[in-house]
Amino acid sequence: MFHKRKAGILMPVYALPSPGGIGTLGRAAYQWIDFLRDARIGVWQMLPVGPTGFGNSPYQSCSAFAGNEYLIDLDMLANEGLLKAEEYEHLDFGRDPRRVDYGKLYEKRLSALRLAFGRFRPERYADYEVFAADGEMRDYALFCVLKERFSMRCWADWPEPYRDRDEGALARFYAEHRDAVDFRLFLQFVFFSQYRLLKLYAKEAGVELFGDMPLYVSYDSVDVWKRRSAFLLNKDGTPTAVAGVPPDAFSADGQLWGNPLLDWDAMRADGYAWWKERIARAFRLYDILRIDHFRGFDRYYAVPYGENSAKRGTWRQGPGAAFFDGLKEYSIVAEDLGIIDEGVWQLLAETGYPGMKVLSFAFDGNPDNPYLPSRFGENAAVYTGTHDNPPVKAWLMGQSREERSRLTAILKRECRALSLPMRAETPDSLTDKLIEVAFASRAALAVIPYCDLLKLGEEGRINAPSTLSDRNWSYRCLKSDFTGALQRRLSSLAMRFGRG
Repeated sequence: MFHKRKAGILMPVYALPSPGGIGTLGRAAYQWIDFLRDARIGVWQMLPVGPTGFGNSPYQSCSAFAGNEYLIDLDMLANEGLLKAEEYEHLDFGRDPRRVDYGKLYEKRLSALRLAFGRFRPERYADYEVFAADGEMRDYALFCVLKERFSMRCWADWPEPYRDRDEGALARFYAEHRDAVDFRLFLQFVFFSQYRLLKLYAKEAGVELFGDMPLYVSYDSVDVWKRRSAFLLNKDGTPTAVAGVPPDAFSADGQLWGNPLLDWDAMRADGYAWWKERIARAFRLYDILRIDHFRGFDRYYAVPYGENSAKRGTWRQGPGAAFFDGLKEYSIVAEDLGIIDEGVWQLLAETGYPGMKVLSFAFDGNPDNPYLPSRFGENAAVYTGTHDNPPVKAWLMGQSREERSRLTAILKRECRALSLPMRAETPDSLTDKLIEVAFASRAALAVIPYCDLLKLGEEGRINAPSTLSDRNWSYRCLKSDFTGALQRRLSSLAMRFGRG
């Protein structure tokens, strides 16, 4: 898929050092692209940029198509004359520059955006009329206002005419709440307008944007509300079964995600139209796309609705390689971590998509471990770690003496195979060495999460799965983190190992 060797950094937009409590699509994003360009790093990998809700996870969005309004840059709105700096610079968006305070953003940010909406004149924007007629955007805006009207309850608990999308009831609701719905449309218009400008800048800088798409959507989403027939639901709208993964050596109960399952038979009947629209829209934002839980296209795990754990689930057949007919022109990376069997290997072979190789998974002592650099080839994306793992430094610091000794011995062997020196012993130096190994490996794409690049400990962790914590999805970088020395080091690695 990749025509040359590439290197990238995983940096969530929210983690950028923007003013206003959260990373945005404004100046800090442009400066980050400049940093990557000057460091000879050609790929910026992001987490999903859709709206987030309870728990703040970008993988549990209320829309497969909408953008996250928190990422709108207020300074750019001021430059357009839609805001005045004194209207938002004094607002308390959170006191800790290292953490996103989502509660403060919810309280304060929308009030500033409403001021901008009050000055917005649609007739001055040539593309607004077409945007506002987009059915996905209109339904998302309506969904948001309905949730506000019904105290943020799940759509399944709304009064029946709204729950079941009675056309007359929805038309009357829009007529009565037109300003609120149009405000939500305005936010989406601004988000995508700002993103489009950023993407153009990235293209000019030679930096590709690498996005991420969850396989499943949230039950309380506009997608399920709007397309109930595309999901495995009962007549009353409750799921027949939900998504998860079975028990393994790390979890006796498995993982119960709770997302509604896709009705692949129904989707097959219309040629997977919703999915293909979803992917096509994603590639308006990104140059490369990672599809999360790729194994679900081969077989997926279904847990009966109402279960308290994932123990009683069963495997069901997914759509297989036929789903990807007509998608060959897209640059897709398959997230193939977790329980991988022969069916998934076959699907990867048939699609030709590169899978993921995570170096922190490589040191269990198994000489055939597929994550060892000596065991994988060019058609792969190699990572030091992922958003769901502790930073490499934190992982190393948590090792026993025996585990560290084993890792060092294996790493020495891998370094010899790559013609690299191996003198690393401390968590910091071992983190640096794993970054070097990723760059040196045969994988076509090497991606380093920001927390490993900055050699952060547990404080820099992106997410701890199966936990609800204000430390998930909240760590932010400071501008001072990205030094000239760091930029020169990355540039040296990129040149040394032929990556861009």
